[in-house]
Amino acid sequence: YVMEQALVADVALVKADVADRSGNLRFNLTARNFNPACAMAGKVCIVEVERIVANGELAPDDVHLPGIYVHRIVHNPTPEKRIEKRTLREHK
Repeated sequence: YVMEQALVADVALVKADVADRSGNLRFNLTARNFNPACAMAGKVCIVEVERIVANGELAPDDVHLPGIYVHRIVHNPTPEKRIEKRTLREHK
């Protein structure tokens, strides 16, 4: 094993699917991989969510990141979902 110093960011920007008013987050699909770890590594965590629900609407098993790590919530109900596409230039 190698012991290394952890990186500490000043600000962690995270995108989640759903948040409740207390900041508890539910991530969607592959966002569950690194978003919780990134949120915990920052001094301040700012989260962009598509939907905000009332406290108690998220089941305890659906909470992927507790609200204790979330400092600000930005509500964006209609995010622009960019899909990367492979483009090629025409052969000359």
